[in-house]
Amino acid sequence: MSTTTETNELTRRVRERLSDRHQPLGELRTLPGGHSGLTYSITAGPVSYVVKAVPPGQRPVGRNDVLRQARILHALADSPVPVPGVIAVDETEPAWFAMEFVDGEAIEPVLDEHQLDPELCRSRMLALPAVLRDLHGWTKTETAEPLDPAGELERWSRTMRAVPSELRPGAEDVLEALAARIPDSIPPTLIHGDFRLGNVLCRGERPTAVVDWEIWGYGDPRIDLAWFLLFADHRNFPRVGRAVPGLPGEEELLKAYLDGRPEPPAFDWFRALARTKMAAIMGHNLRRHREGKHHDPDQERLPPTIAAMIRAAGDILARWS
Repeated sequence: MSTTTETNELTRRVRERLSDRHQPLGELRTLPGGHSGLTYSITAGPVSYVVKAVPPGQRPVGRNDVLRQARILHALADSPVPVPGVIAVDETEPAWFAMEFVDGEAIEPVLDEHQLDPELCRSRMLALPAVLRDLHGWTKTETAEPLDPAGELERWSRTMRAVPSELRPGAEDVLEALAARIPDSIPPTLIHGDFRLGNVLCRGERPTAVVDWEIWGYGDPRIDLAWFLLFADHRNFPRVGRAVPGLPGEEELLKAYLDGRPEPPAFDWFRALARTKMAAIMGHNLRRHREGKHHDPDQERLPPTIAAMIRAAGDILARWS
């Protein structure tokens, strides 16, 4: 949280930078739903911008590294991947950047409360495989070491093992099975890290912007693909998911993404990893709620889904030959 004084200072800095674009400039207004840094909107004449800033007093690392988000958005400006345009960047601490306000809605059909027509949900979901394929086709320019399957497993194993054991039944067996059969790497690509319909703004059937780039990196594209497919079936989320008639399933979406290419090798390992990752994230969130670090009673609905994700991961690995 930022104080009124700190928000006023950020407003002054933003207005100073944007004043040559439009007049009059409005006040910064907090945008709900952001999970990284501080997120605001500001009107600038006939248009609006979104401002993301590092919280005062916090280090610009991880999800608070807003300049890292600005870099990838800027790099993708001329790519086929729809992203908001970066308007201004201020590296003075606490850093911030401004980007276009893209009109659209980001709704996860099987998880969010909504009144969308099922056919519209289907059309939006079927539009995403091509976007993900374009994202994975983007040429790497950064020098960071890409994350391989072993590194991705290590990352989520740490998260899972920080969850109390009673909230993750069977997790150790799954982690051991994943570790015993780590697949070979394939050429790394840009990966979003949380690619799904809930992180893509859509206007009608058309995707208008991929957002929430907090955990982007370079790594195995199978990580993104398996994660995206996880959200195709409400039955993956007991007590949390909702049925959407006609929503394309994993096989249909995978076929659309591959566009005639063969299925990537060892893909079932990544499908199991995606479920393990989801269980770890949900367990982490439930733990934070129960410890009073982030009050959210809705997290109490998660235990059945956590258990189901772990169980499904084990079943996939047991069938995988």
